[in-house]
Amino acid sequence: MARLPMGIRFFVSFSRDQWYRAFIFTLTFVLYASFHLSRKPISIVKGELHRYCTTWEEADVRSSGDGGRAGYAPPRQLQVNQTDCGWAPFDKSNYQQLLGALDYSFLCAYAVGMYLSGIIGERLPIRYYLTFGMLASGAFTALFGLGYFYDVHSLSFYVVTQVINGLVQTTGWPSVVTCLGNWFGKGRRGLVMGVWNSHTSVGNILGSLIAGYWVSTCWGLSFVVPGAIVAAMGIVCFLFLIEHPKDIRCSSSLLAHARGCENSTNRFRVQKTSLSSDKSRPLDPEMQCLLLSDGKSSGHPNHVVVLPGDGGSGMAAISFLGALRIPGVIEFSLCLLFAKLVSYTFLFWLPLYITSVDHLDAKKAGELSTLFDVGGIFGGILAGVISDRLEKRASTCGLMLLLAAPTLYIFSTVSRMGLEATVAMLLLSGALVSGPYALITTAVSADLGTHKSLKGNSHALSTVTAIIDGTGSVGAALGPLLAGLISPSGWGNVFYMLMFADACALLFLIRLIHKELSCPGPVASDQAPLKEH
Repeated sequence: MARLPMGIRFFVSFSRDQWYRAFIFTLTFVLYASFHLSRKPISIVKGELHRYCTTWEEADVRSSGDGGRAGYAPPRQLQVNQTDCGWAPFDKSNYQQLLGALDYSFLCAYAVGMYLSGIIGERLPIRYYLTFGMLASGAFTALFGLGYFYDVHSLSFYVVTQVINGLVQTTGWPSVVTCLGNWFGKGRRGLVMGVWNSHTSVGNILGSLIAGYWVSTCWGLSFVVPGAIVAAMGIVCFLFLIEHPKDIRCSSSLLAHARGCENSTNRFRVQKTSLSSDKSRPLDPEMQCLLLSDGKSSGHPNHVVVLPGDGGSGMAAISFLGALRIPGVIEFSLCLLFAKLVSYTFLFWLPLYITSVDHLDAKKAGELSTLFDVGGIFGGILAGVISDRLEKRASTCGLMLLLAAPTLYIFSTVSRMGLEATVAMLLLSGALVSGPYALITTAVSADLGTHKSLKGNSHALSTVTAIIDGTGSVGAALGPLLAGLISPSGWGNVFYMLMFADACALLFLIRLIHKELSCPGPVASDQAPLKEH
């Protein structure tokens, strides 16, 4: 009998559960990357909605000094979609406030909707909920771009489109985090979710490149194409997303698997008895989600599993106030408010800043801004690895926040010295700014959503995730708005505001950091609020 090829032996070396985990990891990665892909175009198109051009006063002087030359028309007399100053109504001197209003309308709606989304998401099938959100988000992202093709110049049209898009995009984050939390246990959660959370940066990079391709020629396509991609991924979600490991247990063929289901139920009862009789015995972290490998865990609805990551079908969804009482939720939520303020200010204003400092066009500035997201990928992974190794989530976030503040100051100074300095600081700033943000929204949220005080009620994961990210989204809404208000007085003041926000984020973690550092090592880590089940 011939020996199996090496490639086939590699494939069969993985169990059925491991293949499903890899599939869900990849699918949720792509799904949420498409959400971020659709958020990035607005920051790229800003440089086209308002171009740096001759001021109205200078245009008047040129007009009066032209001697009434035939055929000459000052900028204000050109067609609004052809003016050298951009696209009306963003071609006026108050363009920064108007562009900031677009950011604020989206992010404010996102922040408000996030609190509701987690509660709703706990009570609806994730696959249907996420599919609806992606289809709706794709439609309203494309609708913004249709304003170009139909020559729409009403500020209210663009604001309303952003508000509705912000609301429907809240379906994404609680859904994908809950789904991933169902499939992966606590072991190496920081690394797994650190790698997984790079979808944020990957989506931003792809969104920048796609939007940048059309921004100078037909900026409407910078929105229509990402909108079509998100909608297409919504169909993929509907066809392929598996919400929970129990959904593929004993469900495809009852006749073929009835005996296996019965045996696995008996084995589960033995396992449950042994757990209750020996509470001090630690479980394999990877088995907290899948109790027995190779399809041996039970999906019987009458069982109330005392481990996070099961269906939790025997318990009701947690209330909003109940989620707030989980130790650490309030502190991390407020920390994320300021951390996300910094991150989203970069997300929405970095291309315009590069345009003004390095005097690049909108396309080149958008491409250069992707380096910030490249740094964010490494920062998220690094934060996950360090927090897993030290078993101290809050301390890892605090260290990166402490380093981020002086780095932002250096960035504001060095970036004016040339393109090479800008590239280096974009990578470093992206790593330090995105690291804490990525860790809190993924591994920390999953830790808190499966906290020991919940007594195995996994229905809290979506609500806790929504509370933390919803509070962070308040900061995400404030950051771009404040940048729009402060930037006319100088970009240096914007960076001072960002440094102050980083300091506030660190301040809210002081108590948790002190508690973590008071533990001598991993032996005492079960006393830390993030390590309990």
